[in-house]
Amino acid sequence: MKRFDFDKIIDRSGSGAIKSDAVEKVFGKSGLTPMWVADMDFETPEFIVDALKKRLEHPVFGYTAEPEDFRPAIIDWIKDHHNWKIEKEWISYIPGIVKGIGMAINALLKKGDKVIIQPPVYHPFRLVPQKNGYEVVFNTLKQLADGSYEMDFENLVAVCDSHCKMLILSNPHNPAGIVWSKETLARLADFCYEKGIIVISDEIHCDMALFGNKHIPFASVSDKAADCSITFGAPSKTFNIAGIVCSYSIVPNEELRNRFYGWLEANELGSAPMFSPIATIAAFRKGEEWRKQMLSYIEGNIKFVESFCQERIRQVKPLRPQASFLIWLDCRGLGLNHDDLVSLFIDKAGLALNDGEMFNPGGEGFMRLNIGTPRKVVEEALVKLEKAIKG
Repeated sequence: MKRFDFDKIIDRSGSGAIKSDAVEKVFGKSGLTPMWVADMDFETPEFIVDALKKRLEHPVFGYTAEPEDFRPAIIDWIKDHHNWKIEKEWISYIPGIVKGIGMAINALLKKGDKVIIQPPVYHPFRLVPQKNGYEVVFNTLKQLADGSYEMDFENLVAVCDSHCKMLILSNPHNPAGIVWSKETLARLADFCYEKGIIVISDEIHCDMALFGNKHIPFASVSDKAADCSITFGAPSKTFNIAGIVCSYSIVPNEELRNRFYGWLEANELGSAPMFSPIATIAAFRKGEEWRKQMLSYIEGNIKFVESFCQERIRQVKPLRPQASFLIWLDCRGLGLNHDDLVSLFIDKAGLALNDGEMFNPGGEGFMRLNIGTPRKVVEEALVKLEKAIKG
């Protein structure tokens, strides 16, 4: 069995990577250790690179039909990993999950409709509806004594009115890494089905469940969930190919599917560019061993962060993610306001992280740390943070 090297340090500067090359523009300072944008610093696995190289051997790059194995590869992967049987006609390519959210909003909502999100949560969930002219309603998650979160169904009832027509779900949750239980998802499905609310379930982190946790697709929990939902997925987070844009949509309900896919077809947005299906097929047909080794390495990084904080910077409490390579750091023990907390990380520690307020209400006092990087980089970053805190 081949062992993959996740300790290899790769200089991404000058490659056009947002994570490295946009640091100064976003944070106002160069030379920061980039641990913000949610992609990993590991090499894209060679079986994906080889598949792309093989296509590049042909000298013509004209209009391209969808490869025959594109949909079967998705179907088989989801059945094998998530015990959800989907059909070919349920699937469509979409040019990115955030773009897919915008497309669903434009295709399915009308003026005056509202969109529910459950913060703290990935900030485009708020920005995309608002920039498209729709009001966003917050159903803030409840933080429990152990630092984890649960959905606040009592508040959901209170904030939801007849104008609420869409709910955007992060499943697994970003930034807290929550793998929602079947009971929670079924309860949410019951509510949304009865209220006529379409659920957009962003499941881009679904293949990165950790520490024995198991991802459950929202649409798989009940007939009601399947009837009221659109699921977005991609191999991009798991296999570090976000720049290739390999996203897809799954819509079991025929009426909802015709509305959404009809809009995609009318605007010619449902056809994949040449390299997206190639990368998807390679990832889903050949990627299981790489995925397992990568997740094991990520678990090691998480344990390292937990031990370091416990032993050397106890004011910072990492919430162990149940999925993904992002750690939600509770920095409220430092007693700093938002500006001072951001300054601590940027100006004193030289680290570029996403600050918690970006993720809307409930994110105050938190920072999101990307540990999808060699352990040496994680260690050096934490040492810099320790020195900044201790002055």
